[in-house]
Parts: sequence; structure tokens; C-alpha cells
Amino acid sequence: MKIKTLVLLTALLSLNTIADEIASKEPTSANQASITKIALNNADAAQLSTLKGIGTKKAQAIILYREQIGQFSSLDDLLNVKGIGKKILLDNQSRLIL
Repeated sequence: MKIKTLVLLTALLSLNTIADEIASKEPTSANQASITKIALNNADAAQLSTLKGIGTKKAQAIILYREQIGQFSSLDDLLNVKGIGKKILLDNQSRLIL
């Protein structure tokens, strides 16, 4: 009887630990609120470089595009910048605003 109880307690503790780990990895509204939005038409190179897949050169290419072509009218216009593909756009879409 003691072994069964011990096994049951161990299993319950393991499930509780797993549930806690899963819950801690799920985004909460507090975590989502702390995500900084980047204004594509106004951001400087340092701000743009915080985006996933955007380094210094791509940030400069975005700024150069704005200077030569004009402001972005939609987030999809970012695909017109050399070196920016669909994956980079999708990875950062939730952080970008015009």
C-alpha cells in the first residue's frame, strides 16, 4: 500500500511540475503588453535592429528605402527592401506599425 501511495504522489507531483512549466512558457497579456512596437516609418537603425532577422545593414536598407521611395503605406511594402523576405516580415509583423 505504501509503494502505491508513493508512486501516486510522485506521479501527481510530476504532472504538477509539468503543468507549471507549460503555464510559465505561455504568453500572458502582461508579457504581450511589454512588447515594444516599432514604427516602420519613423524608427531609427537601432530600433529596427531589435527586430528578428534585422541587423545593422538591413536596418540601414529600410531607412534608405524610406528616403528614396517614401514612407511605407503597408507592412507588405517592407518586402520591397533588398534582403527582407516573407519570413522576416511574418516573424516581426506583430511588432510593426506604420
